[in-house]
Amino acid sequence: MPRSLRMAGAWAAALALGLTGCGTSGGGADAQPRKAPTHAAAPDRVEPLKTPPEAELPATVTSADGHKVTVKDTSRIVPLTGGLNEIVFTLGLGERVVARDITATFEQAEKLPVVTRAHDVSAESVLSLRPTVVLADTTTGPAEAIDQIRDAGVPLVVFDPAKGLEDVGPRIEAVAKALGAGKAGAELTERTEKRIAAVQKGIPSGARAKNAKKPRVAFLYLRGSASVYLLGGRESGASSLLEAAGAVDAGKESGLTKDFTAITSEALAKAAPDAILVMTKGLESVDGVDGLLKVPGVAETPAGLDRRVLSVDDGVLLNYGPRTDQVLDSLVEQLYGDTE
Repeated sequence: MPRSLRMAGAWAAALALGLTGCGTSGGGADAQPRKAPTHAAAPDRVEPLKTPPEAELPATVTSADGHKVTVKDTSRIVPLTGGLNEIVFTLGLGERVVARDITATFEQAEKLPVVTRAHDVSAESVLSLRPTVVLADTTTGPAEAIDQIRDAGVPLVVFDPAKGLEDVGPRIEAVAKALGAGKAGAELTERTEKRIAAVQKGIPSGARAKNAKKPRVAFLYLRGSASVYLLGGRESGASSLLEAAGAVDAGKESGLTKDFTAITSEALAKAAPDAILVMTKGLESVDGVDGLLKVPGVAETPAGLDRRVLSVDDGVLLNYGPRTDQVLDSLVEQLYGDTE
């Protein structure tokens, strides 16, 4: 499996074809997922900090690929992944962003020119926009394009991808520091972590109990038009979210140590999920829940028998950034449902 499949921004691009109100429970020890309630999708927007940050430049940082980079000007920012776009906009620097990755689908960025699909960066397109700083992940490529941008004299800072909730704050602060917005980074980190904690407090007490029988959730990566049907394991990137939502990552728990493995009836039977988590576009690509149940082995799982399918937008599910609280909130709501 390509490494890009581990992170949301990267692998939503690689195979792209194409909020509040957590439920609460009475506290039974065996909190189980209910069929997800039907509700209107929240607007696809980010929420910038109320006060735009004052730039403290020049800023010198060590890039994740070992380069020491000095950023002197942030007037024309090009983030090369959707997650980086999201962080820059949420810091309050959106007016300075001049391009986006295809996975940056939120409203404030949607009219910007697309210069990359995470693993298909067009150096010529990036350089034509006269960027004063370019932001990338270690999974961004190809390497030749990254080298071409750097060789043109443009400050280019590379960041380690976020793989779990514990990475949210450090990633936000690393991006903010590179842009001379350290104070804003600390403020956004505090806001984000408080919101995540608030969502976790709303998880039904039955799921939080020490000896609770927690719902088992399998993360499936689907691209029906490309015949891609994968079951997430320990390195898929979903475990941290599922565990934070009071659930068990069924793929990880069943012994899958890699990021993804091809779906088989045997693997699904061993995972025995009570619910299935998918990306919205992935579910659409197999013609919805009815189509998903036709994937070998799915219909025979407890999740398939009860049609318990959770879906989250591709562009935010595994970003682990300023909107992770919304992702977690959606998972909690869909897992435990409306108890009123």
